[in-house]
Amino acid sequence: MTQRAYEIYRYRIPVDSQVVLRNRFLKVREGLLVKVQCGENIGWGEIAPLPGFSQENVEEALCQTLVWLKNWNQARSENLILSLDNLYPSVAFGLSCALTELSGYLQEEGNYQTAPLCYGDPDELFHKLENTTGEKVGKIKVGLYEANRDGMIVNMFLEAIPDLKLRLDANRAWTPEKAQLFAKYIKPEFRQRIQFLEEPCKKPEDSLAFAKSTGIAIAWDETLRDPGFQLIPENQLSAIVIKPTLVGSLQKCIALIQTANRLGMQAIISSSIESSFGLTQLARISAQYTPDTIPGLDTLGLMEYQLIRQWPNAPQPVLNLDDREFIECIASGVLSHA
Repeated sequence: MTQRAYEIYRYRIPVDSQVVLRNRFLKVREGLLVKVQCGENIGWGEIAPLPGFSQENVEEALCQTLVWLKNWNQARSENLILSLDNLYPSVAFGLSCALTELSGYLQEEGNYQTAPLCYGDPDELFHKLENTTGEKVGKIKVGLYEANRDGMIVNMFLEAIPDLKLRLDANRAWTPEKAQLFAKYIKPEFRQRIQFLEEPCKKPEDSLAFAKSTGIAIAWDETLRDPGFQLIPENQLSAIVIKPTLVGSLQKCIALIQTANRLGMQAIISSSIESSFGLTQLARISAQYTPDTIPGLDTLGLMEYQLIRQWPNAPQPVLNLDDREFIECIASGVLSHA
């Protein structure tokens, strides 16, 4: 008989006090690490609802995780497969990663190349891009300031760095009029070097109209999570940005990737400001399922510490399970023998 067990840890990591999510400052990143074990095999996953974006909070995610583990144990004893479909997205993703690691189906090699992220300081992005080897791809958050300012900054980058390609993210911040004001400041000859602009407008139909009128490619992010969404080809829709913590299980993310590839779109694995633990797992998922695409994982710089698993060459100190100021074991159990 093989013994099966689990452990759940809760972490709290200080972050850059200037990070704003949906009009609120994010000062601490909280989340859960779940460990499942079957004999000598171990799998880990991170469950980290993102404030302002996830429907669930950490306490709700914890309660659901504990219930699922109990039911999973019973299902295994009856040779049944317990679905992840009805779980909160962060719980479904974290548990699916743990189970995939447990079974040995998640490769160890990761894609640690990133598109440097700019939250508003152009000098910071210039510095990051100067140290980039190979293809120069950067990402800028737009929609935080005036649309004309965003347009001028994007145009400045594209003019200053001729081989630069940009990914932009507006998080549905603009009205159609503001989106057009942004585009007004981008020279037509530069627009093809915008790989995509994520969700420029509040309504998907307005984003599609913007793309058609400006020739600037767009990408779906929030739209992927709209009720009843189905991915179909659209004019100037060039990519989907998958944030697994907000989308759901690894299997659901893989299905989206496969559909995007079939339709000739890029699929980009992207961060929801997970810890270094979650980011390294996302890098492995990207390497395995989107090997030809640079993922959007340049968020570790917002954190003061790394968590257990280290991002290559990152300077932050690494927290371990015994660093009780920041991480604590809040639940554990031995499940029935398999």
